[in-house]
Amino acid sequence: MSVIRVFIYGSLLPGQSNHHVVSNYVKSYMPGVIAGRLVDFGSYPAAVRDRESESLKAVIQGQWITVDRQGLAAMDVLEDFYGIEEQNEYDRIWVSDLESHGLSGWVYVWDSDRGYPPIPDGYWPDYAARKSG
Repeated sequence: MSVIRVFIYGSLLPGQSNHHVVSNYVKSYMPGVIAGRLVDFGSYPAAVRDRESESLKAVIQGQWITVDRQGLAAMDVLEDFYGIEEQNEYDRIWVSDLESHGLSGWVYVWDSDRGYPPIPDGYWPDYAARKSG
């Protein structure tokens, strides 16, 4: 069985609204940090890796999970990812962790912020808790 690494940063994190989508597939969790910024899309965030992210040297905190192909397929459905060069809600790209040399995998991103407001600290659970309460 092949194992696939994915960086999660929003509603797929443990304790968040969509964790159930991946929870049965996750083989391991590891904290991580990638380049990019988060924007507030309402009930979940979107990761953006664009020129503004680069100029701000913005980072996103989250977790690396390892899943099998079924787990990746479940995330593709949630994120409306239909494949490379298709019309996707999120694109799935390969990224590297900024703090753990050699750690890399997939992440779901937007190519721009689409006009949604930034999440200043780059960590969805804390921001979502402040926002809701």
